Amino acid sequence: MKITHTPLLVFAGIALATFQVRAESLVDGSAELGKSRSTTCAACHGQDGNSTIPMWPSIAGQAATYTVAQLMAFKDGSRSDPVMSSLAMTLSDEDIRHLAVYFESLPGPTMAVADANTVSKGEALYRGGDAQTGVAACIACHGPTGSGNPAAGYPSVRGQHATYTAKQLREYAADTRKSDGKTRMMRDIAARLDSDDIDAVASYMQGLH
Repeated sequence: MKITHTPLLVFAGIALATFQVRAESLVDGSAELGKSRSTTCAACHGQDGNSTIPMWPSIAGQAATYTVAQLMAFKDGSRSDPVMSSLAMTLSDEDIRHLAVYFESLPGPTMAVADANTVSKGEALYRGGDAQTGVAACIACHGPTGSGNPAAGYPSVRGQHATYTAKQLREYAADTRKSDGKTRMMRDIAARLDSDDIDAVASYMQGLH
């Protein structure tokens, strides 16, 4: 597959110039209270929010805005998972904000690496997209290091397990995950990726730090 840089990179350059590291969360919550409510989360996501099991995501360092949105989606049924849906139903809106701020305050994953066999393909898709298939560059929303854009609600993808990311992309492509809302941004992008594309870009994001 030939990878070419798309005009979207012009937009990406402008958008990325506005990315700033925030010292304070955009969500009104207490990290201390979140920590006190995080015991159940540790079973899947790890004591420090960094999962050791590839099928479950690391949530340490994730933007609180995104975590709140996803927990609310699990709670209201717009996103479904047997474990997360039932757990989210037990959380108050205040609990969700506290948990989100707590996990945002923790250091994110830093040890994972990309598959050397697919890193070139994954990097090309992440940074340049694919003009032939209409795939937008991931960098436009998720940033050059995969740290996302909290103000816009775009998540951090850096260091995330490739297994988990690939599963989410396939669910978006199959229209079974719909938490991108009315924009359908992720569903439209994922639907244009073939299986090898998904595995390559997911692995590349795993290696971002």
